[in-house]
Amino acid sequence: MTCADVLIIGAGPTGLVLALWLTRQGVTVRIIDKSEAKPSTSRALAIHARTLELYGQLDLAEDVVANGHNIAATNVWAGGIHRSHIPFGELGIGLTPYPFIHIYPQDQHERLLEVRLNAMGVQVERNRELVEFQEQGSSITARLRDLTKPHIDNGDLETCEATFVVGCDGAHSAVRQNCGIGFEGATYSQLFYVADIEGSGPGLNGQAHLSMSSKQFFLLMAYDKDRRARLNGAVDENALTKNISDLTLEDVVPDGGKSVGVQIDKVNWFSTYHVHHRVADAFRSGRAFLVGDAAHIHSPVGGQGMNTGIGDAINLAWKLAAVIQDKADMSLLDSYEVERRAFAALLVNTTDTAFNVIASESYLSYFIRTWFIPYVSPVLAKFGLVRQRVFRGVSQIMLNYRDSALSAGTAGTVQGGDRIPWAPVGDLDNFQSLKEITWQVHVYGEVRDTLKEWCHSKAIPLHIFPWHEKYQLVGLGKDAAYLVRPDTYVAVAEPSGLPDQYDQYLKDNNIRI
Repeated sequence: MTCADVLIIGAGPTGLVLALWLTRQGVTVRIIDKSEAKPSTSRALAIHARTLELYGQLDLAEDVVANGHNIAATNVWAGGIHRSHIPFGELGIGLTPYPFIHIYPQDQHERLLEVRLNAMGVQVERNRELVEFQEQGSSITARLRDLTKPHIDNGDLETCEATFVVGCDGAHSAVRQNCGIGFEGATYSQLFYVADIEGSGPGLNGQAHLSMSSKQFFLLMAYDKDRRARLNGAVDENALTKNISDLTLEDVVPDGGKSVGVQIDKVNWFSTYHVHHRVADAFRSGRAFLVGDAAHIHSPVGGQGMNTGIGDAINLAWKLAAVIQDKADMSLLDSYEVERRAFAALLVNTTDTAFNVIASESYLSYFIRTWFIPYVSPVLAKFGLVRQRVFRGVSQIMLNYRDSALSAGTAGTVQGGDRIPWAPVGDLDNFQSLKEITWQVHVYGEVRDTLKEWCHSKAIPLHIFPWHEKYQLVGLGKDAAYLVRPDTYVAVAEPSGLPDQYDQYLKDNNIRI
């Protein structure tokens, strides 16, 4: 009955990333999905800088960048009049190797991930669903159904035993329901639409266009240089003359995008939807875990959903690998919920606030749509500090785990739990070493002999970067030593450069390197 170390339910981006990261670390996985075929619609578009940084661990980042599209600017329209042009360019220059807003449609993204997974010898098993599972001591026993075969009173079910099961199966997660975990939140009454279009005209210039009025708004986001785009906006339900199920793009965008200089020639996909905001009461129940939309769903403001799910998967992957390979106790897995649920709750609240400010019918929203966004935001965007602050938040490079038990110490301004800052000096890039999924130590300046001996005894890679003033500018301490986790966050920031605190850290967290 044993089928894998980890049984993954759901083969969207989060499930595929989890499978990739586990397989690369030598963990056997089985990944199933209810759908018959891969998706052919773009759905999520933006891949943010922090995700691209982490994708460097499997040499995925360059393929994503080469085949995607960078948004160079946003144009703001009010009442059909072009009000401002806000250049994005490289918003995060100096902060990350990927300082831009990058568009890579989800269907292409999933194909890339699945091809890489296939190359590692793992195939997605489609037309299979999880019926139920039970935890029994050191494993779980799941029952799976092949949806291509006739259903005969559960006599057609396959039994699969795994060490862990992970639900990457979306908002209606079978794993979450099997665990009996609540999914508190609400659904907004406002109806929205989304469409993938092809067209022509000056508005299809590879940039984004935000059109605002007192009652409606929409965002057109290009995903190539001159023809294809995503159109997303609010439906004016008071103006509808059809049932929602019968709506077409022409019904909700009567001018066909002409107000922003777009002639729509073809609609490849159209749908209406309601926005939800929910966070699971727990991200773990024994040997079962929730990742991505199975654990949290929220407004699409900022394009955070898919990127957050991918972050969940990478956070969990190294911890599962450590426990399965007896390099850590089960207690390490407690940190997954501590670290990721706190961020998910913050994200839901933040996007919820932003969504209400833009979408509600209040006087404040009216002011934001008709005055602040068209006239004030372009002025603010001229200030470098404002642009970088926005980029840090949207790109998720600000995300940290400072409150986690897996984070300790401060050296310079970098604390345990922070993302190690990017600081290239000449041809020496401190992110190059992060391409390995492993514990490692970074020293910026002179290294202590005792630290060299400690790293050698533990077989931990030691990376030494001769001191440069740039390191101080990004917050790194001279001669300090940073123990870095396999997911590239700082575990221990030690200003003395000595390894004593590392031993205590590993002991306290029952980690065996």
